[in-house]
Amino acid sequence: MSEEQKVDEQTAEGEIKQTAEEIVNEDEDSEEAVDELAALKAEELISRIKLAQAKADENWDVALRTKAEMENVRRRTEKEVSNARKFGVEKMVNEILPVKDSMELGLKAAIELDIEDEAVHKVREGMELTLKMMNNAMTKIGVKEVASEEGEAYSADFHQAMSMQEVAGKEANTIIAVVQKGYMLNDRLIRPAMVMVAK
Repeated sequence: MSEEQKVDEQTAEGEIKQTAEEIVNEDEDSEEAVDELAALKAEELISRIKLAQAKADENWDVALRTKAEMENVRRRTEKEVSNARKFGVEKMVNEILPVKDSMELGLKAAIELDIEDEAVHKVREGMELTLKMMNNAMTKIGVKEVASEEGEAYSADFHQAMSMQEVAGKEANTIIAVVQKGYMLNDRLIRPAMVMVAK
């Protein structure tokens, strides 16, 4: 209850008591005085009931607002926790992707050299197995490659054009070479594929 309401209630109560005392003093035995006193008591009760109802309505409104705010906080927190679980590994994945790129380039170079040496063959086999294990681990945490192959249509949502070249026999806005693979983490792009595009 606000200070103003308290003061108003005290003032009204004081006036009612004073009026009641005046009526009783004027004619203590009269039935009219008793009726007026009862009416004043009824008015006081009605006034108190109205104040109590106003306070109850105010408290109910505050309770509803508080409940709604708590529900919003709960939903927001759940969403933040979910996103933290989904994308908490993003920084680590971004640090590992260049290592994966280097391993793939090294393996490609080893295959292209086509050296028939047993030591080179074992190193290549080890790199293939290590790369396979890395790909499996990344798949488990939700990392996928962005589909980017030669002849595919260029999409600004998933690709970053490094250059545009005129190429005979190629349609405009098609990929002619993939410079660097792109990746997604839980269906969110974390690195676009760097490509060369036909114009």
